[in-house]
Amino acid sequence: MTRITTFATITDAPAASHTALNSVARQLGSAPNMFRTIANSPQALDGHLAMAGALSKGSLPAATRERIALAVAEINGCTYCLSAHTYLGRNLAHLDDAEITANRNGASNDPNADAAVRFAATVARQRGQIADADFAAVRLAGYTDAQIVEIVQHVALNTWTNYFNEVFQTEIDFPVVEARKAA
Repeated sequence: MTRITTFATITDAPAASHTALNSVARQLGSAPNMFRTIANSPQALDGHLAMAGALSKGSLPAATRERIALAVAEINGCTYCLSAHTYLGRNLAHLDDAEITANRNGASNDPNADAAVRFAATVARQRGQIADADFAAVRLAGYTDAQIVEIVQHVALNTWTNYFNEVFQTEIDFPVVEARKAA
């Protein structure tokens, strides 16, 4: 049971959240519990969707974005996000079980994505206090300044949703994947 209201339907949410929730429903086929809970604050919902939307237009592939989300959810111990991104990783980004396991461990079986996921995991674990060698590794892998900024922004966005879902104990509406433990 969530600690705050999860609106049962889009029309139950504040009117100022309807457009955003309908957009989510068009993209995903429904408006998952997380979005219907964030809708308690239409401004927070708009802010979250604006950041996610802007990043979706960035230069990181969708599969890499899902890989980062999986790594960060595992690090932060967020079962809701781990469940959601496992589902999205499999069904939208077409990640296989071995890749999802690698991502949850802060790595990737894809050589190019591996540097991004490792960097993101380090940023999340170290709360941004990374070593020069960490930065050099992602740069050496060929990531541009813009892509490195996007990786850090994805860590921030996913950390926010992880904290949101843990604080409010959002009811999981995806096949449940248990986080091992927060790092």
